[in-house]
Amino acid sequence: MRWLASQEHTLFLGQGVRYSGHAMFGTLEDAEVPVEKRYEMPVAEDMQMGISIGLALQGYIPVSIYPRMDFLIIAINQLVNHLDKMEEMSHGEYKPKVIIRTAVGGKEPLDGGIQHTSDYTEGLEKLLNNVDVVKLEKPGAILNAYKWALSNDNSTILVEMTGLYNA
Repeated sequence: MRWLASQEHTLFLGQGVRYSGHAMFGTLEDAEVPVEKRYEMPVAEDMQMGISIGLALQGYIPVSIYPRMDFLIIAINQLVNHLDKMEEMSHGEYKPKVIIRTAVGGKEPLDGGIQHTSDYTEGLEKLLNNVDVVKLEKPGAILNAYKWALSNDNSTILVEMTGLYNA
């Protein structure tokens, strides 16, 4: 996150990006991501994706954070019907770039339950044509995956495994 925050035009938005509340917050704090690059959002996942798309259309590269993949499902409308199809709908005039950071919740030491630990990676891959989906299962691959996502022409969903945060 430190490397990503150092890149021009990146900003971070989502629930718990400025205030503690989930494991991803710690990854921003530990990386010393500047507070002025973090935009706290209310619990309104579909709106968050819409705002992310709007920011991307203005030249920013939003890192839109959904602390659980289960919560990203609420943003499917904006993700599938807008971000994934924008270039085609605009005949190539607009191609917003959003980096979507989400996680499959861990089941240990506490099991968060089925509503916080589901993995929809395969489903998203089937739904999306122009947004890449990358599952991060090894700690050593994470930095390179984020570097690739930033240089990639498409928007990217990076699926983290919260069980790896202390690896």
